[in-house]
Amino acid sequence: MSTPDLNLLVTLNVLLSEGSVAAAARRLRLSPSAMSRALARLRATTGDPLLVRAGRALVPTPRALELRERVRLLVDEAEAALRPATRPDLGQLARTFTVRASEGYAETFGPGLIARLAGEAPRVQLRFVTKTDKEGRLLREGAVDLEIGVVAGTESPELRVQALFPDRFVGVVRAGHPLCKRDVTPQAYAAAMHVATERRGGRRGPVDTALRALGLELRVATTVGGFATALALARGTDLVATVPERHTHALRTGLHSFALPFATHDVTVSMLWHPRLHADPAHRWLRQCVRDVCTVGLG
Repeated sequence: MSTPDLNLLVTLNVLLSEGSVAAAARRLRLSPSAMSRALARLRATTGDPLLVRAGRALVPTPRALELRERVRLLVDEAEAALRPATRPDLGQLARTFTVRASEGYAETFGPGLIARLAGEAPRVQLRFVTKTDKEGRLLREGAVDLEIGVVAGTESPELRVQALFPDRFVGVVRAGHPLCKRDVTPQAYAAAMHVATERRGGRRGPVDTALRALGLELRVATTVGGFATALALARGTDLVATVPERHTHALRTGLHSFALPFATHDVTVSMLWHPRLHADPAHRWLRQCVRDVCTVGLG
């Protein structure tokens, strides 16, 4: 069976609405002869005359009357589907967004983001999942809507990226730690025992690179999977944790933080998403909320 020409639906809708070949031609900006040919095609396609002459006018057949409302709804739906998406009604938006981020980001910026979403879209739910690697597969597969972290340069090239804020590394120790009581030199920092965070693929971080340039190396007592765990160990031991300052603000309450005694490159915390969500109005709103909350949280 041949595929019907769906363009004929628009023509049929106008013809059944106007009940006149001439009026339909004017509305569609066609010549009367072109509209007559279109009506002939519609008759052949539907197997019904659709409009028949009654005196000087055309009247619809029973099939035409049956089709008129159905065709109008179909055309309206098609036009709505092809229009650019509009901002959603946030009061009625019911959706769960999954955000993959570190525990530090969730604890520092999560409360503000949850409050912002609840105030604008009370039926929206936010689900944080822990970021344990740089793999972009979850974004591609749709299991994650948004990812927040430092771009490693190994992400899939199709992912969209937008910077949120710069960050720098600081040293963190418990209150009363020996490093609280004196100026921290590169040598004193390197000589202390450290809790390190594991870097995927064994990559060296900016702190390691800076120390190597000075001929120094960290004394690592233990390695953990994330900054939250590193800070928890620093809180209860004499270990030094080195973490991003802004990213872990909420986790460092009650701890002593100090600037590193050597220069390191700042890192940029960004959000990443898959292109299929780029034009989605609800996702665009979520990204704006994340940007705004990060800006306020760093103010």
